[in-house]
Amino acid sequence: MASSKSNALETLMMTLALAMLATVAAAATSQLPLGPSTTTNLTLHNLCPFPVWPLVTANAGVPSVPTDDDGDTFGRLDGHGNGLATLAFPSGPWSGRVVARTGCADDYNDEAPYLCATGDAPPVTVAQVSVGGPGGAAAYSVSLVDGFNVAMAVTPHGFAADEGRGGRCPTLGCAVDLAADCPAGARSPRGGCGAGASAAALFKARCPDTRTNATDVEATPQDCVAPSEIKVVFCPAPPDTVAGPGHHY
Repeated sequence: MASSKSNALETLMMTLALAMLATVAAAATSQLPLGPSTTTNLTLHNLCPFPVWPLVTANAGVPSVPTDDDGDTFGRLDGHGNGLATLAFPSGPWSGRVVARTGCADDYNDEAPYLCATGDAPPVTVAQVSVGGPGGAAAYSVSLVDGFNVAMAVTPHGFAADEGRGGRCPTLGCAVDLAADCPAGARSPRGGCGAGASAAALFKARCPDTRTNATDVEATPQDCVAPSEIKVVFCPAPPDTVAGPGHHY
């Protein structure tokens, strides 16, 4: 009787082992992940000589990005490279926008939100980000459609190096302070440069890797799949002062 039970147990263990091997083989054949996939992170880094108060807003119908351990909105990022924050995207597809507000009051609370000089309304620079698309596709851009308030660049990290397989993930955006050359009629009294026709032409001439209208695209193409991190840099250093064209922040 004991021998019969032992044989039955051995048979059960062998069946389970074979089932596990079959699962592994099927996953390998179909290239499906065996466990949870790595969540793409959103990193914000402030290189401006002044603090910024970032605002990350999910598109309609998309979960918000928790901005600290409690899921609350964080405050300022100090300038000169000292302000750095890494946030985790929710699982699944996500799309939304990142702006940098400036000149905000520090006495934020739920009843009295920040009062900021720029960034709460146009003119405002907007980083647009989308991750978790079909096949892990990611898309990103820096939009000047609503004007300019802070120089901004978006750089993916941790993607496949093969440019023929989703590894074309350039830095997009612009390091130029466009407010310095803003046409007189487009200057905002509180800072920044509005999005008039003359300003849009200036934006595109100085910053070809930004978008200045609804149908505009960057001069540098992108085809990026499954980056582990999307990094948004405020006031990035000009590429020729760092590592030449194509530099990744």
